[in-house]
Amino acid sequence: MAPIDTTAGAQSLGERILRRADWLLAIGVLGLILTLITPIPPLLLDLLLALNISLSLLLLLVTMNVRKTSELSTFPTLLLFATLFRLGLNVASTRLILTDGEAGHVIEAFGRSMVGGNLAVGLVVFLILVIIQFIVITKGSGRVSEVAARFILDAMPGKQMAIDADLNAGIIDTAEARTRRDAIASEAEFYGAMDGASKFVRGDAIAGLIITALNLVGGIALGAWNGLSLAEAGKRYSMLSVGDGLVSQIPALFVSTAAAVLVTRSNLPSSLGESLVGQIALRRKPLLIAAGTMSAVGFLPGMPLLPFAALAGSLYFAAKLFASDEEPTPLGARATAPGAATKPSAAGAVGAANAGDAANAKPAEGIDELLQVDRVALEIGYRLIPLVQDKSGTGILDHISQLRRRFALREGVVLPAVRIRDNIRQDATAYRILIGGQEVGRGTVEPGHFLAMDGGQVGRKLQGKETRDPAFGLPAWWIRESQREEAELQGYTVIDATSVLVTHLSEMLRGSLGEILTRDDVKELVENVKRVSPAVVQELLPERMSYGDVQKVLRNLLREGVPIRNMALILETLADHAAKTKDPEALTEHVRTRLGRVLCELVADKGGTVRVVTLDPAIEARLAGAVGLGGDAEPGGVNPAYLQALMERIADSVAKGARGGANVAVLVRSNVRRFVNEMVRQSLPKVAVLSYNEVVPARAVETAGIVRMED
Repeated sequence: MAPIDTTAGAQSLGERILRRADWLLAIGVLGLILTLITPIPPLLLDLLLALNISLSLLLLLVTMNVRKTSELSTFPTLLLFATLFRLGLNVASTRLILTDGEAGHVIEAFGRSMVGGNLAVGLVVFLILVIIQFIVITKGSGRVSEVAARFILDAMPGKQMAIDADLNAGIIDTAEARTRRDAIASEAEFYGAMDGASKFVRGDAIAGLIITALNLVGGIALGAWNGLSLAEAGKRYSMLSVGDGLVSQIPALFVSTAAAVLVTRSNLPSSLGESLVGQIALRRKPLLIAAGTMSAVGFLPGMPLLPFAALAGSLYFAAKLFASDEEPTPLGARATAPGAATKPSAAGAVGAANAGDAANAKPAEGIDELLQVDRVALEIGYRLIPLVQDKSGTGILDHISQLRRRFALREGVVLPAVRIRDNIRQDATAYRILIGGQEVGRGTVEPGHFLAMDGGQVGRKLQGKETRDPAFGLPAWWIRESQREEAELQGYTVIDATSVLVTHLSEMLRGSLGEILTRDDVKELVENVKRVSPAVVQELLPERMSYGDVQKVLRNLLREGVPIRNMALILETLADHAAKTKDPEALTEHVRTRLGRVLCELVADKGGTVRVVTLDPAIEARLAGAVGLGGDAEPGGVNPAYLQALMERIADSVAKGARGGANVAVLVRSNVRRFVNEMVRQSLPKVAVLSYNEVVPARAVETAGIVRMED
């Protein structure tokens, strides 16, 4: 006869129970309500009381074996149901005690064993249990839950910053980041719920005390009313009342202890028992010292020697059996089995060789991490930490993600991860922008306020803190949210504090793209082109140019605000001219000519017209001669005063042509464009300098002014 597979049957039964868990829960909650309003026979009450004790003990054991609080996130709800169940049983037992003078065998057995022949002893024991549960365990666990919830909420912005920093650095993916955020949120919700759920246990203790008093007083009164003597009624109802209170308070003590264990334990990789053994029992010196102390106490005059000697022997035996001379198990680590061999690290071996004791060996610091420099970093004061990510999920991190996307679509550059960290050395509302570890910009923002900027067309001042926009230097005022509508009606441009900081960061990054671009970035850009245009890459690299040569050209383009998104065209142009010249400046001019359509789109108006300021031909000829491109036998010099005056004339012409908000560029001959660009960029970094070859693809070119110089 084939054996019956009981395992498979149990598994199938368990699966059916799990599928119907919602129905079973609904039936159970309905049963809890019925115990409050429906009489229960003594036999069924005995069964339910035994079930209450078993479930409470089971809940305590489960909490001692979980490794993280998230494994028992339903505990606050279980605490509610357990409290309601006990109260229902209290009501049912009270009904039986006051009506029939009995409450089943369980309550009677508890009452006889605890009261015996002395009512005072039973009442004292009951009151002690209530005090332990109400004052010690419940109040302590509630305070721990309150403090833990407060600290977890305060630490949430920092944890979110760490998660998003890992996400921006590519250490984790989006799914892992979402999982970590959910874990942080669930942990905060758990401790917040436990803070409120502890009130259930406290109220249950008070209710148990009141119900016991009512059973005792009401039972004695009813017994005397029904013809019993006062002594008989007191003996009968005191035993039942104290037994009922003990049957309720013992499971309540289990549940409150389980709640205290759950909120006081840390997120350890092992169960509570393993962690306690690993952190306490496996330490040789404390066990030996405790054994010696107990032996000394046993030999004191008048002290019983036997219990202290037995205890000292047990501690000495535990020290020899479990502990070792190795370093104790660290907090949160799983204890190593006795006798198990461990492989020492190089740092540990060096420390042991120098100190002569492995327990004193200190782990080596991450020197390599200290040498690393963040390519882009943002240091903020502590009052700006909430701006990193608010409750709605938006903030600096969300803006930076959008910023990286815009730079990729417009400039063709993938920005590196922006490392955000707090700096307590600077002002609480200040921030610093660092590129390559060096500061390139700083500013201050007022959290909870708005920046109202005056573009030069608003005459009336606002009531607020006067300042300047950190990105553009415009006069501005920090105003409250209630003043926002008024400021907008007056013509001010109003933006929030987060946008002010991110705009400043964007401008600093745009002006420093040439510094940020590394050869690894160039290699990655070239590899992307190689997937779609392998011929041009094979022709250019590595025979004609190196990655460093390409990097110099791309940096020149980025410094002048030229997008490098069309890498295929850039590499093709370099391949055409790299055989003739290796000068990165000359190659940059060739690439600009090929990107003429892109350059025109950057400076053209909505109709496609490019407004320009040109130089008098005599000026261009003189500048060409100064740089050695005028065809003279020897280049002629240019007086610095002449260049200063020329720059002032160019600035005046650009300002006149830009009235009304128009975008104006400077148009010169190709042989002097680079020289004029270097000169203009010092004073007018936002003004583009184009050559005649670069504006050929433009729809129309409109001359806004001609710069002339008198001798």
